[in-house]
Amino acid sequence: MSSHQNPEGSTRIVAGQTAKPKRKRALGIGIAAGLVALIAGGAAVASNLNRGTEAQPAAAVAAAPAAELKLGYFGNVTHAPALVGVKEGFIAKSLGGTKLSTQVFNAGPAAIEALNAGAIDATYIGPNPAINSFVKSQGESVSIIAGAAAGGAQLVVKPEISSAAELKGKTLSTPQLGGTQDVALRAWLAGQGYKTNTDGSGDVAINPTENAQTLKLFQDGKLDGAWLPEPWASRLVLQAGAKVLVDEKDLWDGSLTGKPGEFPTTILIVNKKFAAEHPDTVKALLKGHAESVKWLNSAAADEKSTVINAALKDASGAELKPDVIERSLKNIVFTVDPLAGAYKKLLQDGVDAGTTKQADINGIFDLTALNSVTAETGGDKVSAAGLGKD
Repeated sequence: MSSHQNPEGSTRIVAGQTAKPKRKRALGIGIAAGLVALIAGGAAVASNLNRGTEAQPAAAVAAAPAAELKLGYFGNVTHAPALVGVKEGFIAKSLGGTKLSTQVFNAGPAAIEALNAGAIDATYIGPNPAINSFVKSQGESVSIIAGAAAGGAQLVVKPEISSAAELKGKTLSTPQLGGTQDVALRAWLAGQGYKTNTDGSGDVAINPTENAQTLKLFQDGKLDGAWLPEPWASRLVLQAGAKVLVDEKDLWDGSLTGKPGEFPTTILIVNKKFAAEHPDTVKALLKGHAESVKWLNSAAADEKSTVINAALKDASGAELKPDVIERSLKNIVFTVDPLAGAYKKLLQDGVDAGTTKQADINGIFDLTALNSVTAETGGDKVSAAGLGKD
């Protein structure tokens, strides 16, 4: 992935390219942190010698609020809690003295790469890249700390395609290989009897493509369809003449989540090491996040559209037409519940798609800080469904 500066000071990350400078910076930070730790260790010894039991425990220092929180999110309507939280200042206000910096991504795997490289500390993301990172790191990389959005993903196709049987030999796209919509498409196609491969071969070709390029390729007749999050599904329907072949909400009957039609689309995750060192900062982030979700569920439709559009312009440089915003918002539920009951199925879908491996995902959730925040406001406790702490 590569990064490009945006006018508002955030950074735009394009999927599929490598951010080598970020890794070098992360390495430098790691070396510096190591030196700081050594110096701090020496200082602690000296302090103990000079002042006996008056030395401050190292753990107390580590638990201090972070000087900076680097937060990732996407320029999608499904990331409205992040868009609104940043634009309206809910997150920055909640963080207090901790500086908030942001980076904007196109898809989950690119955000995970940045998180693992130390370029960001937390990110809004789809569930499958989070699962994949947790599996690859044997549970050491990330924790899911909240939900953000449910629903808002569709398979849209050329008008002449009217059934799954007509997809053989066709070319479809998703935002990025291994992303949540990519896994959902591959799992659905497998259920229709089609074989797909991660190299793009198979009964149906899947070409992971950046969302804006997908719109152009579809308009140019070079794609037959795409499984996309909002607002991109709506843009293809309203601006390029696509039609909905599959609305993903119809595939979730509520038996796993307890909420028919709802499935996790966007969640909030944090680097485990950062969370361990700065628990107060993580809780502050969650307070701002919860305030943003509350605002989205209570604001008037016109105000909501205006704020989201202004935030999208900051994030991606362009606003959406009113009909696109309206259609997108009708397909999304904003919630702090990550719908943990869906995750074993999501893992299996990733295994079947060839983008992850079978593993135990117990421990992937840490909802203790979220439930502390919701308890303070009289909200309901959110369940980890036996896959972590709640």
